Amino acid sequence: MEHAGLTLAAVGLLALGSQWLAWRLKVPAILTLLIAGIAAGPVTGLLDPDALFGELLFPLVSLAVAVILFEGSLTLNFRELGGHGRTVRRLVTWGALITALCGALAARWLLGLSWEMASLLGALLVVTGPTVILPLLQTLRAREHLTQILRWEGILIDPVGAIGAVLVYEFVALGSGTQALPHTLMLFAQTALIGFGFGVAGGYLWGQVLRQHLLPQRLHSFGTLMTMLGLFTLSNTLFHESGLLTVTVMGAWLANMRGVPTRPIIEFKETLSILLISGLFILLAARLTVEQLALLGWPAWAFLAVLLLLVRPLAVWLCTLGSGLDWREKSLLAFISPRGIVAAAVASLFALRLEEIGVPGADRLVPVTFLVIIATVVSQSLLARPLGDWLKVRRPSAHGVLIIGANPVARQMAHCLRQARLGVLLTDSSWDAVQAARAEGLSAYYGDPLSEHAAQHMELSGIGYLMPLSPYRELNDLAALHFEHLLGQGQVFRLAVNLGRQARRQHATAIEHVPYLFGREMTFAQLSSLVERGARFEVERLDEAPRSRALLRASGDKRASGERGERGERRPGHIHSTDTRQAPLQAKDVASARRQGAFPGDTDSAPLICVGTSGRPRIATADAPLTPRKGDHVIRLVMPDRQSSQK
Repeated sequence: MEHAGLTLAAVGLLALGSQWLAWRLKVPAILTLLIAGIAAGPVTGLLDPDALFGELLFPLVSLAVAVILFEGSLTLNFRELGGHGRTVRRLVTWGALITALCGALAARWLLGLSWEMASLLGALLVVTGPTVILPLLQTLRAREHLTQILRWEGILIDPVGAIGAVLVYEFVALGSGTQALPHTLMLFAQTALIGFGFGVAGGYLWGQVLRQHLLPQRLHSFGTLMTMLGLFTLSNTLFHESGLLTVTVMGAWLANMRGVPTRPIIEFKETLSILLISGLFILLAARLTVEQLALLGWPAWAFLAVLLLLVRPLAVWLCTLGSGLDWREKSLLAFISPRGIVAAAVASLFALRLEEIGVPGADRLVPVTFLVIIATVVSQSLLARPLGDWLKVRRPSAHGVLIIGANPVARQMAHCLRQARLGVLLTDSSWDAVQAARAEGLSAYYGDPLSEHAAQHMELSGIGYLMPLSPYRELNDLAALHFEHLLGQGQVFRLAVNLGRQARRQHATAIEHVPYLFGREMTFAQLSSLVERGARFEVERLDEAPRSRALLRASGDKRASGERGERGERRPGHIHSTDTRQAPLQAKDVASARRQGAFPGDTDSAPLICVGTSGRPRIATADAPLTPRKGDHVIRLVMPDRQSSQK
């Protein structure tokens, strides 16, 4: 028992190290996890999952895959399927069918598999998945419409492909014990009836529980997980192998049921998914044997080549007919199709079950799938950027700004950045603040910017800088550290905080390399106070006439008057606008702000941001005040006394 506990702890540490290495190398974590599992299993023999878990291995893998499939289907919003262009819809429907059929033909002729196993392998290798495609897109920086196509294909084909793979598996598993096709079709119909029936009923009834708040909020995520697992086991008990279909349908039903709060459930599963996925793939890769790896001869490599060089280009070419894409853009779409987590997890589970019932060729399912995963992730991670450069379909350096916060301070800054011709995206966990931003015509993401949901759904194409303008110090600092790895050092900033000397010293050690935004004393509380009491962010172009500056101020005044109409009590994460009964900013407040070093210059209107003719912003920091140049768009924080003198 102590030895088993030590082994489990070692697997956990190995999973953590693999996740960290993937983060440092900017590659999908599945790659490092699979390599670590192969090194610990067939290469060194240090890890033997079958000896470690015994008869519990199959139930554990089965439950973990059920969670992964449920999580994937929980993101399948049918409105999104119809709202992201004809090309995306074609790729996740007709493209998936073309890939499955052609993949099955290649598996039959090149690998010598039976038609049943070839069909199952073809269906499994349809899925790409967001966990492998999104990190690749972040480093590729393809043209925006290409990024959108690949991004939404990866998100939507995950659950769509999983449903197709489960249906094919049910047919193969049921038909393995009999040669009578009518009997197999009848068993398949029973499986589909129970799977869809339990999935729809479970999704509807549990959706009512969540929608009517019949359970405390703190139990929503836990209750959903337990209900899903309960339906999974009950479904399998009533009719063998119907549980996977049940949980997949249940997740899709909840995702499309109106009024059901699925966001907290999705956020809860993120930590659970990291735990399950990390441990699961190390264990599954460790189960590979030297004999299975020896099966990966030239037929397997020929199958891989056909899949990448013929099947994917054929699917992309047929699905993009009449789309207006040129041959360069179609070539990039045809090259990028890395396989991901769903394929690896489901292939391993299916192989375990099919080997138990003696289906020929089941032992080749996992090594071929893992070969495709590793080969596609490695080759496309290394070659996507050079290919994009050669095809001339990559965007130039990103100059857009991600603002943490959608409060009045952040919204006012966002308007100025847009006037300076920069792309801007705001993010906030306050729905009121996000609604206000969207009402003003600003792009805003609702939710935690550090979550996995944000990584999949927050559109960062064109974003090159991060400005924290949230009232929460921890969120500002964590966002700076989180996005620094993606955007690069010097592209993210931190906001000063009011702390005691000892607390300031402890706080600085973790994030001391990140520059201060605007100044060492420019805190959010001070910015918010100045703006609420009359100060305004304003933008002007240095070679413009003074009269046109008044027009810029007028647009800011118009927004300010609109903000005064906002109503509601103060709440965390939402900064409310000016109260007309509040005292105006006095000269002593301005002088106090100057004395505290709130402005990176000699005056209250020193430039905070300068945007040159190239479109690249220069942002003032505590150690680097700005010197504007002719032609710059200059953003300043102007005090009320200065505003009145300029009118």
